[in-house]
Amino acid sequence: MEQSGNQSACGGGDAVRRGVGEGVCAEPRCEVETVFPDAESLRKFAESYEHDPRLGDLVPGFDAPFFQAGLAGYSDAAMRIVARRLGCPYCVTEALLDRPLLQGGRGFLKADLGHQHANVPGGEEDHPLAGQLIGSEPGEMAQAAALLAEQGFEVIDINLACPVKKIARKSRGGHFLAHPREAAEMLRAVREAIDPKIPCTVKLRRGWDDSPEAEYNFEYVFNAAYEAGYAWATVHGRTVKQKYNGPSNWKFLRELVKRYPDRLILGSGDIWNEGDIFRMLAYTGVAVVAVARGCIGDPWLFRRARQMLTGEQPTGPTIAEQRAVLQQHFELSRAVNGEKAAGRMMRKFGIMFSRHHPQAAEVKSAFIEVHTAADWQEVLNRYYS
Repeated sequence: MEQSGNQSACGGGDAVRRGVGEGVCAEPRCEVETVFPDAESLRKFAESYEHDPRLGDLVPGFDAPFFQAGLAGYSDAAMRIVARRLGCPYCVTEALLDRPLLQGGRGFLKADLGHQHANVPGGEEDHPLAGQLIGSEPGEMAQAAALLAEQGFEVIDINLACPVKKIARKSRGGHFLAHPREAAEMLRAVREAIDPKIPCTVKLRRGWDDSPEAEYNFEYVFNAAYEAGYAWATVHGRTVKQKYNGPSNWKFLRELVKRYPDRLILGSGDIWNEGDIFRMLAYTGVAVVAVARGCIGDPWLFRRARQMLTGEQPTGPTIAEQRAVLQQHFELSRAVNGEKAAGRMMRKFGIMFSRHHPQAAEVKSAFIEVHTAADWQEVLNRYYS
């Protein structure tokens, strides 16, 4: 997977290939599934759900209990804008490396590729938006956070969760869950560097591994964030050592919310469809659910989730709707990434979008061969007319 200058590899690549599109979790969550034994009870819960008003107070426009998480190599401005047009209220960039940002690298200078650049607020549509930072040194992270705040990101999100080996090896991301005092120092430095009116948030996993020491370290970092003035923590139910293997531990999230009922806690892990959003809300008690791999190639997930909130029957996309969104996404990607890169970038999206087509296997094979804008248009004309 190609990476631009300041983007980390966290959350992309193998993580996506192993999970997305399966439609279910790696293992059944029997205890979770008993919360809603039938579709009707799930529908009633969604329709009666009351969104925590603190989210909207902190981030105007954050009006629903779900959002699009950042995924390396995927969640650029094009993907975010498509999701917003279909009901996503809030987005996070992929993890941005602090040092290249400070050196004026891609992701900071608007002049690089225009106002819809991958990691720059993409015009009026791409708000509210969190800029997610990842790095190793508190001073550099603080400076990078100040730059993002200056640039107009509404929220600064600190990634202390990335499980990718090369990231942790460079003392970034999930590394800090094994080094809690270093994590606390970084969190304080970032919070002190920017205007108190701009929310800071943190992304965590439930620990480095399943050891008692890791449990202690998680609590240390988790508490340090709130004590430093962080608005919320988004907690993924896997450990760093798990990477993307095995099920996300929703029971851990539920117990965490029980211990800290007054804190805003967001949940992440094994969200593959709109039903999973409301299952996590009901089972764990988190305030909001992060949607990551499950929305690649399925921006309609957000529309379906909003339909459930209003008591409507969730509807999948028609062929005409699929074509319109595929066309929009490609044009936005061309504006963000340039003509040459858009073809390569969109090939992986097309492969995931193909799941919605009646001839899914054939369409997937066609998207695999896409390299240029002309190739893309040919697939649309052949299968989506």
